Amino acid sequence: MPHPLHNVITQTEQVILGKPRQIRLALTCLLARGHLLIEDLPGVGKTTLAHVLARTLGLQFQRIQFTSDMLPADILGVSIFQRDSGTFKFHAGPIFAQMILADEVNRATPKTQSALLEAMEEHQVTIEGETRPLPAPFFVIATQNPTNQIGTFPLPESQLDRFLMRIQLGYPDAQAERGLLSGVDRHDIIAKLTPQMETSELMALQQQARQVFVSPALLDYVQAILRHTRESARFVHGLSPRAGLSLLAAARAWALLDGRDAVLPEDIQAVLPGVAGHRLQATGEYSTHSSDTLARELIEVIAIP
Repeated sequence: MPHPLHNVITQTEQVILGKPRQIRLALTCLLARGHLLIEDLPGVGKTTLAHVLARTLGLQFQRIQFTSDMLPADILGVSIFQRDSGTFKFHAGPIFAQMILADEVNRATPKTQSALLEAMEEHQVTIEGETRPLPAPFFVIATQNPTNQIGTFPLPESQLDRFLMRIQLGYPDAQAERGLLSGVDRHDIIAKLTPQMETSELMALQQQARQVFVSPALLDYVQAILRHTRESARFVHGLSPRAGLSLLAAARAWALLDGRDAVLPEDIQAVLPGVAGHRLQATGEYSTHSSDTLARELIEVIAIP
């Protein structure tokens, strides 16, 4: 494992107890230059994970609390008339940061949710006819509660597809929960965290992740996965070509986290539930199965070449 990332993971695990796999998946998403959706119950550490990663990676951080009355301008920014100069001056919104926490993103209206779309896809926003680039690196962590609560607007498929991965944190195990209950307050710990790498190092690792080798046999494996989802009666829609590219990008980043310059079948299997889970919708008789369960079944059904 690259030395700077080893320190990042070590420091993060000191705050987010008992969740090593989820931490690795979040870093995988960042190295692959994707965006992360964390879907889970309130109070399991979604917001804390975002705060810890921002502090540990030394990234400029903004939290946007989504509400039903929020407007796109509340995210992107607005031009305000300056009386003394007789001109309009642009006041940047919170989207202009390196790491964004879009908290409870499904509480905002579709119009406001869509304000995130161009930013996440193009790493830029167009406001009043002018295109403004966003900082680099640019990483969105969005959170939402899984239950259909009053006053929520489910993310449409087009918006879900903008997230490279979706993960759940879940309840901690007994030992980790004991550490939380008997330890120092998480906010106090976060306030004392120090950056464990430079932004330039992170961007170099993102570039390095793109160069990780994928053999033709593994491309066959990814294509077999995509083809199976399209032909199987279990799914309403199969995985798109973009999902295949996302799977490869995540597998490359996962391999890099292990300090390797080539992808193994195990790397693809490790990231498949996170990449495919929110993109798969089960048909009637399988609708009781969670999307993550369906994604894991793909690993069992499709043979490694």
